[in-house]
Formats: sequence, C-alpha cells, structure tokens
Amino acid sequence: MGLAAGLALAAVAPAFAADVTFVMRNDHPNAVEVELYSQDRDYVWPGNNQVFYLDDGETKEIPLSCDEGEKICYGAWISGDKQSYWGVGPENAETCEDCCYTCEGGQTEQINLTE
Repeated sequence: MGLAAGLALAAVAPAFAADVTFVMRNDHPNAVEVELYSQDRDYVWPGNNQVFYLDDGETKEIPLSCDEGEKICYGAWISGDKQSYWGVGPENAETCEDCCYTCEGGQTEQINLTE
C-alpha cells in the first residue's frame, strides 16, 4: 500500500487590485490641497509631488487603484497654509479619528472639509 505525501507550498498571496473613489467637498472659503496616503505601504496619491486641488465650493470624485483591504487616509490643507489641515494633514504627519477608509470597491461618503 503506497503512502501519498502531500506537499504544501507556502506562497505569498498576491495583492489583488481594487478601486475606491474618495468623494471630497471643499466647504472652506479657500482652496484646499489633498493627498491620500496608504497606511499599509509607502504610497501616496497622486504622488510625484502633486496634489489634488479643490477650489472653494468644489466637490471632486478622486478614483484610486489600490490593494484590496488597504487602509487609506486623507490629508488636506488650505492651499499655501499647511498649518490648517484636516485628516492626517500634509505628509501623513498627524493622527485622525475618522479620516481613513478601506480599499474594497465603491466610494466613500462625501467628505466635507469645513472651516
């Protein structure tokens, strides 16, 4: 009687791509700059020293391609004034309570940046 041996291969599971759309509204009287930061890897949207720009009163849908399950937090600040910020602020330097979302498809509720 032969004995069958099972071979278990341990492999790193590939990251599955997903999309999420951040819906952001600038209710501040000044223009606002936004970056989105992965909390699971060293990645920033839009990247390359660019920002998403929202004029006062503007609502913008920001679609991202991200890794399924990835935690993404927004940082926003008044254009020209990085001391006045929302979320994790410029450079992902602060902490926040309600500024992070999980990449799992769909879109966020509208995020209102107010005075």
